[in-house]
Amino acid sequence: MIPADFAPIASHIWQSTLFAAVAVLLTLALRRNHARLRYAILLAASFKFLLPFSWLVSLGREFQWRSAPAALPHAVSTVTDAISAPTFLMPTVAATPAPHHLALLPLAIWLVWGCGSLIVAAGWVREWLRIRAVVRVAKPLPLALPIPAMSVLSPLEPGVFGIFRPLLLLPEGIAEKLSPAQLRVVLAHELCHVRRRDNLAAALHMLVEALFWFHPLVWWLDRRIAEERERACDEEVLRMGGAPVAYAETILAVCKSYVESPIACMSGISGSDLKKRVVNVMTNPRIENLGPARKLLLSALGIATIVAPLVFGIVNAPLLYGQSADASNMQGGDKLLPSFEVASIKKHADDGGVGPTRVFMGGVDVSQFHVSNLTAKMLIATAYSVKDFQISGGPSWINSEHWDIDAKVDDSLAAQLQKLPRQQQRAQTALMLRSLLVDRFKLQITRSTKEGAVLALVVAKGGSKLKEVPPPDPSASIVPPAPPPANGPLPMPAPGMSMGESINGVQIGIANAVPIADLVNRLSVLLGQPVIDRTGLKGTYQYTLRFSESSLPAVNQPGGSGAESAESNPDAPSIFAAVQDQLGLKLELTKAPVETITIDHIEEPSPN
Repeated sequence: MIPADFAPIASHIWQSTLFAAVAVLLTLALRRNHARLRYAILLAASFKFLLPFSWLVSLGREFQWRSAPAALPHAVSTVTDAISAPTFLMPTVAATPAPHHLALLPLAIWLVWGCGSLIVAAGWVREWLRIRAVVRVAKPLPLALPIPAMSVLSPLEPGVFGIFRPLLLLPEGIAEKLSPAQLRVVLAHELCHVRRRDNLAAALHMLVEALFWFHPLVWWLDRRIAEERERACDEEVLRMGGAPVAYAETILAVCKSYVESPIACMSGISGSDLKKRVVNVMTNPRIENLGPARKLLLSALGIATIVAPLVFGIVNAPLLYGQSADASNMQGGDKLLPSFEVASIKKHADDGGVGPTRVFMGGVDVSQFHVSNLTAKMLIATAYSVKDFQISGGPSWINSEHWDIDAKVDDSLAAQLQKLPRQQQRAQTALMLRSLLVDRFKLQITRSTKEGAVLALVVAKGGSKLKEVPPPDPSASIVPPAPPPANGPLPMPAPGMSMGESINGVQIGIANAVPIADLVNRLSVLLGQPVIDRTGLKGTYQYTLRFSESSLPAVNQPGGSGAESAESNPDAPSIFAAVQDQLGLKLELTKAPVETITIDHIEEPSPN
C-alpha cells in the first residue's frame, strides 16, 4: 500500500523506469550504429526522471477550447483522465492514509530522501570547489583553440572544465610526457566534448542522480552514458583521421600518468571500461548508418513521447461553454439536438428556500422536465453531473435565489428518447438543461480536471453484503421510495433511492434496484467530497443504510452549523462504519482526477 502523499512520485518513478528500460532495449538494437545515437537515447532516459508525463498533460490543458464538443464519449474522457493522472503507467495500487502509529512515516521518508540528496550534492560541490581552486592559480597557454587553454599544477588528466564558459585544463609538463602527435589527439578528443556540450549533459544527469540517489538504474545509466560518451568521441577522432594504434597508446599514456577527473561534468580522455575501449579503438569496427526505416521509427518514437501527453492534455483541456452550446450538444451517433422545445422559468415562491427540492427527469413521459426550488448552482450541478463543492465562482445569487422550471421537448425528439435506456435518457435531459442554462442564464463556464483527495468506495474484506436484484422495467415510472421507519421491518421500496430524515439522531436510507453509481453519488453529497467507484460491482442492488446524523460534515447536518446541530445517538454507527458493516463496502482515502467547474459568467433569467 502506497501512502497517498507518495502516489504521484511513485507513479513518476515507475514511468521513468519503464521509459529507461525501453531506451536500454533500443541501445541494444542499435549496438552496431554510431555511439552518439546510443548516447542521446540514454540521456533521454535520464532526463525523463526530470519530466513527469503529468506536466506535459497539464501543459496541453492550457489550450482552452472556445467551443466545447458536448458530451465527449465517456471512454475518451476516461482515457484522458487516466493518462493525465499521476498513476498513468503504474500498477494499480491503492493509495491509503498511513495508520495512526505510522503517521510520521511520510515525514521520515522525505527527510531521508532530502538528506541523501544533500549528501550526494555536497560531495560534488566539494570536488567542484577543489577544481575551481586549481583553476584560480592556472596559467594560460598560447594555443590556437576555440576555448581558452590553461596549464594547471595538478595530476588531473587533461579535461574540459566549465559548462557555459568551458576551459581546457592541461597538466603542467604534459608536452614532455606525450609526443606532439599524441598531444594533438588529446586536443581533438577534448574539443569533441566541447562541440557536443557533454559537460552540460553530464551536469543534468548529476542532478538526476542527486534527486533519485536511491534508484540503482540511475547509477547504472551513469556508467553507460559515460561509456557511450567516450566512445562517441573516439569514433569522431578516428573519423577525422586519427591512427587507431597511436590513439590507443595516447589513452593508455594519459591513464598511466594522470588521475581521472573526480566529477562527471568535467570531460576528460579517460573513463569508462578502459580495456573495452582500447579494443574498440584498435579494431575500429565498421559502423552502420541508420536506414530510412529505423530513422523514421526513432523519429516517431521521440515525437510521440513528447507530443502524445500534450495531445491528451489538449483533448482534455478546460472547455469554455458559450453560445455554441446548442450545436456542440449533439450526441454523436444519436443525432439528437438536446434542447427543449419550450421552457418556463420562474422564481420559486418565497419560502426562504426551506421547502423540498425536486427534479423530475424522464420517466414514463420523457417529454416532460420539471424542477422545483433549485438554485442556479444546483441546476449547474445537475446539468454537469457534479456536486456543489466542485463548482466555484459566480455571483452570490446563484446560492440564494431558487427557481422553478417546466420544460417540454417536441414529440419527435421524445419518441427518440423513449427508445433509449433510462440512464441515457437522463444524460440527454442533462444536455438539454445545459442548453437551457446557456440560452436563458447566459451561462459560461470553464471545466478543468486536477489531482485531488477523493474517497474510493471498495469492497471490504469479507465481501459485499448488497443484495443483487433485477434492474427495473425501463417502461415503468421510477418513484423514490418513502422514508423508512427508524425501527421495525422495512417495506419493499419501489425502484430508486431515498435518504430519509433523521429520526432520533439516525439517518436511514433505502435503495432498490439501483446501481452502485447511485450510492457513490449519494455518499459524495453526504460527505461533501468526491467519491469514486472502485468496487467493480456492475449489477443493480437493494440495501438499507442506518448511520448517525452527527457523523456527517457540519454543512450536511440539520442547521448546517456544526456537530452540535445534529441530535447525537451514541448507539448509531458513523457513516463510514455503517458502509462497511451494513453494506460490506469501505471508503478509503486516495488521490484521483477531480473535475471542477468555474463559473465565468451567469445572468438571472427573465421570468416567463
